[in-house]
Amino acid sequence: MDYSSKLKELLEFAVEEQASDLHISVKHVPILRVSGKLAPLIKFKEFSTEDTRGLAVAMTSPEQFERFLKEKDIDFSYNFENKARFRVNIFFQTGEISIAARLIPTNIKTIEELNLPPVLHQFTTHAQGFVIITGPSSHGKSTTLAALIDEINHIRADHIITIEDPIEYIFKDDRSVIDQREVYQDTLSFSRALRATFRQDPDVIMVGEMRDPETMAIAITAAETGHLVFATLHTNSASQTIHRIVDSFPSDQQNQIRAQLSGSLLGVFSQRLVPCLKGGLIPAFELMLMTSAISNLIRENKIHELPMVIETSGEVGMISLNRSLSDLIKKKEISMENALIYSMNSTELRMLLRN
Repeated sequence: MDYSSKLKELLEFAVEEQASDLHISVKHVPILRVSGKLAPLIKFKEFSTEDTRGLAVAMTSPEQFERFLKEKDIDFSYNFENKARFRVNIFFQTGEISIAARLIPTNIKTIEELNLPPVLHQFTTHAQGFVIITGPSSHGKSTTLAALIDEINHIRADHIITIEDPIEYIFKDDRSVIDQREVYQDTLSFSRALRATFRQDPDVIMVGEMRDPETMAIAITAAETGHLVFATLHTNSASQTIHRIVDSFPSDQQNQIRAQLSGSLLGVFSQRLVPCLKGGLIPAFELMLMTSAISNLIRENKIHELPMVIETSGEVGMISLNRSLSDLIKKKEISMENALIYSMNSTELRMLLRN
């Protein structure tokens, strides 16, 4: 079989169907994820062991495939004939090769086009500080991050450095100069690349993912020393985000980290993509903005009180996840059933809807 041609056929189909993901595995037909739901492509035959290996070889360079065989999984970006880009993960399962390819849209959408709250625009106006975008995997963190970075690109003459694994959205310089570094291709690690930015004269730094305490510590320091830093974290709420960062450090360093966060953090935006009644997905979110009350709670280690302050600070633009879900239900955008699935406190959500 000509696996390059077969790969082209599969990727073209994913683009045409506006799928978010393509899944390839042995003893299965190819499967697309469209509007959040898996859709098997029954017009194709089930893949054999040889098929998935052939497709993996067709997607990778010899060096990448060798690294995959050694490390058992690999992340990389794949440019499909300049029509689309995919973020690809190839991995072993029960000794067989599987592929998950995420479609990255060519055009970077704006905050409005993504149905995100307009208050996010204020993050792009700061000269320094720390902004964290959180949420489960595959719920739009990278897309939101790209919207914020591209907005800065269009309104400010800044030097922007991104550190990603892999590079997803490709930015086109407008008013800003943007350097995009890919982990393993352009640098050995997030922490090494982040430390190197101090010698590269950036105004804005984007960290695709904070995976270890060293990266977190350098990101916080960068925000304290005159840079605007954006980063993502796999957490579900603002309070969980603060806990995750602080708990990553030894106990004798935690007070210092809390103090640094209370002084440098601009906000935490946590999002979910919820199935929409009209089809597609729509974001529900929690937004915590830095105020003196939030800063004091972080510094004094009263993280458990953050949700109450977020819930009662709507006048400054904050919103709780349940409030966001409740608003979407009232606008008939999402179903009650889906809202309860994505809520972290279903009892509170029901009370909100009764009021």
